Formats: sequence, structure tokens, C-alpha cells
Amino acid sequence: MFARNFASAVLLVALPGAALAAATPTPTASPNASTSATPATLSPNDIAQAIKTDDISIPTPGETFAAISKRTKPDWTAAFRGPIAMNYKTRAQIALNLGGLIADGFIAVEAQDSQQVKNTGGDILKMAKALGVSENILARGNSINQFAENDEWPALQEELEATQNEVKASMQSHRDQDLVILVSLGGWIRGAQVVTGFVAKNYDERLAQVLREPELLRFIHSKITQVSPELQNDPLVKTVDTQLQTIENIVATPFGKSLAPADVARLQTAINQLMQVIQEKK
Repeated sequence: MFARNFASAVLLVALPGAALAAATPTPTASPNASTSATPATLSPNDIAQAIKTDDISIPTPGETFAAISKRTKPDWTAAFRGPIAMNYKTRAQIALNLGGLIADGFIAVEAQDSQQVKNTGGDILKMAKALGVSENILARGNSINQFAENDEWPALQEELEATQNEVKASMQSHRDQDLVILVSLGGWIRGAQVVTGFVAKNYDERLAQVLREPELLRFIHSKITQVSPELQNDPLVKTVDTQLQTIENIVATPFGKSLAPADVARLQTAINQLMQVIQEKK
């Protein structure tokens, strides 16, 4: 249950009435980091506003990975993936893949790989631009690159969170709430792929409990049913929703019971297939 087991993570995007506790302090930039030529990170008030206007409580990649790092020491470099297409035709596919790229950014930060951060940051900005987000998002590319050059990892974590929130806020201002949902969903799916891969490779019954999340998957399905009829009828969105229901059936074990190794393997296969569908260039 990501929604409950990651309750100690930072910067949760919460739905009133289904809020998650945030006990981990938000990372702050190093006092030695130079920011004179870059946009400032979001203030606590800015972040509060971004959270207040967001409509979903799907765990973000940053909080997911931070929580996993507290339980084990994953090989984050092994989670890197190759380049994906930058010229998808539909806004739904762009949004889902943008969310996945944001998750990749957090993976690169966890791995403390500055070149990977810069490469992924560039891809995030290109794909965000394809959705017509504000120029403020594009300006953050300089900030991401600078922090990566200086190995300012806490600052990079914060900057990715800020970039993610600005992407969502920009979409909100353009009445693109449907795309906000898909960006968040794409990030969660990519994060789930990585976490499931870790558990499958180094099975641990206690760690496998975080994969039991039928309530969250039902919540995600409910959000998909609330998007516009046009998006609901998008072939990719329909396929994603159907496959997420298959995943829900895999993880629907009794409360308090971990997924068995065979179930983790089935889950890994299902999520990998889902990611392949999302990334597929048509």
C-alpha cells in the first residue's frame, strides 16, 4: 500500500479527506549552492498552494523512492532506462511519459549521477514544452544543470519537486486537470516498475508488503473515470485503465499479508508490459 506505507515521505499531494502524513523534512538547498542565475526553488507557501490546488493523492516518485531508501539500499543505477521518444502524437501519451521522465529524474538523484540528471532534466523540459507548460518550467533547466554540476543532491531533489509542482500548476491554470492526473499516474507507474524490480530481485517479505495496494489502484481507477469523455475514450488511456485493473487483482492479497515471490514476478511482468504500452511510438 504505497498510499499508507509511504506516509512518512515528503511533499505529499493530498486529496482532502484522504490526506497522508508527511513526517520527513523537505530537503533544502545547500548554503554553498549558487543560484544567482537560476530561478528560486518554490517557497513553502508556493508548495502549499500547489498541493492545495492538486486533486489527487497518488504518491509522487520522490516520496516513493525516499521511503524505499529507508528500508533498503537499492542499486539505483540499475534502474536507469534507455532514451524514450520525444515526439508522441497525443497529449495523453505525452502526459503519461512526462510523469515517467520525472520519476527517472528522481532515480538519477538517488543514484547521485549528475550526467544522468542533466540528460533526464533536458528530456523533462522538452516533453513539458510539448504540452505547452509555462516558460517558468523551461527556466528550471539551468537550475537543474547547475545543481547537478555541483553535486548538490538535496537541492536537486527539491528542484525536481518544484519542477513537478510547477508542471501541474501550469496545467491547472490552463484547465488541463485531466493531464495533471495522467502526469501523476505516469510517474507512479514508472516508480512502481522500479520498486517492483527491486523487490523481485531481492525478495523480502516485509519489503514486499509495500506492493499490496488495491485501495490505491481503485482510487486511481476512480480518477480515470472522472477525466473528460474524450480522454476516457483515448485508446491508450483505456488500455492503461484495463491493465491497472489487472494489476489490482494481483496485489489484492488479504490485509497484512505480503505478496509471494510468484505474485511479485507476475506484478513485475504486468507493470513492464504497461510501461511498454505507454512508451510505444505509433
